[in-house]
Amino acid sequence: MAIESVIDTSKIEAMVAQLKAAAARAQGVSEPAQIGLKVEKAAPRVDFSEVLKGAIDQVNDSQQKASKMSQAFAMGDDSVNLSDVMIASQKASISFQTSIQVRNKLVSAYRDIMTMQV
Repeated sequence: MAIESVIDTSKIEAMVAQLKAAAARAQGVSEPAQIGLKVEKAAPRVDFSEVLKGAIDQVNDSQQKASKMSQAFAMGDDSVNLSDVMIASQKASISFQTSIQVRNKLVSAYRDIMTMQV
């Protein structure tokens, strides 16, 4: 299973609008329309744990698929190509390494936040 990533620009634009509105409030501008901002509906909330679980599940699925293909090839299944096995293995490896790097960044950010002085 390939990891597909779709960027929803409406969510990014909504976040930018929220940041601009917060900056306007911080500068004392009471109404965002005074600085030419267009007020948009807030993007629906995304649960971080669900997104993280989905990403981990995709990594797990790709590893299981690669393992099954490798076993089928080793058993002599003619419907499985060596090139398909190698590609699936590399995809699984890349997705796993990506998840490790994301984990490292999250741990680093957590440590940075915990050492901040309030």
